[in-house]
Amino acid sequence: MTTLVIGANGQIGKQFCELAKQAGTPIKAMVRSEEQAAWFQERGINTVVGDLESEFEHAFNGCDQVVFTAGSGPHTGPDKTLMIDLFGAIRAADIASQRGLSRYIMVSAIRAEKPLEAPEKMRPYMAAKFAADAHLRHSDVSHVILKPGRLTDDEPTHKFANSLEEAGENHISRANVAYALLRVVQAPDLINQEITLLDGKRPIDALL
Repeated sequence: MTTLVIGANGQIGKQFCELAKQAGTPIKAMVRSEEQAAWFQERGINTVVGDLESEFEHAFNGCDQVVFTAGSGPHTGPDKTLMIDLFGAIRAADIASQRGLSRYIMVSAIRAEKPLEAPEKMRPYMAAKFAADAHLRHSDVSHVILKPGRLTDDEPTHKFANSLEEAGENHISRANVAYALLRVVQAPDLINQEITLLDGKRPIDALL
C-alpha cells in the first residue's frame, strides 16, 4: 500500500517521510519543485512534483491512500491559506474519492471547529481547516482526522494524550505528530475517526 504524502516538504512531512523510509512503509512524497525533490531522493524516498495551487492529480497514480500535511505557514497571507489549507485539501479529497483510494489522512488542528476562539491571526487558518475537515467528513472516502495542539520543535517522546484535561497543556512536538502519523498510516483498519494529539504519557496505540 503506497501512501501519497501531500506537504512532504513541511516540517512534519519531512520527519514523517524519514520515519516511513526507515520503517519500510511505501510512500510517495509530493513536492513543489525538483529542487525540493533532491532532499528526498538523497534519502531514497520516491518523489513526485505537484503543486496544490495548480495541477497535481497525476501525483495520485499508483497510490492507495493519501496523507495531507500541507500548510501555508504562519508567514503567508489569507490568500495562501485559502488556496492550500482549504481549496487544496478539498481538491485532494475529491481526487481521492474519484480514484477510489482507501483512506484520506488529514493533519488538521485542535479546536478547528471553533475558529473564532483562535488568536486573530490564526482564524483564517482555523476556518480553512474547519471547512476542509467538514468536506472530508461528507465525502465518500474513508478518513482519519488528526488534531494536534500547538506545535513545538521539542524532541520526540512517543507519549501522547488525547484531551486538554489529560495533557494539562495545549502542545505537541512535530516529531510526535510525525510518529503518530506513521502509526496511523500503518493501521489500515483505522477509519472514520478523529483523534486529538497532545504531548502526554500514553503510547500512541492506546489512543488509536
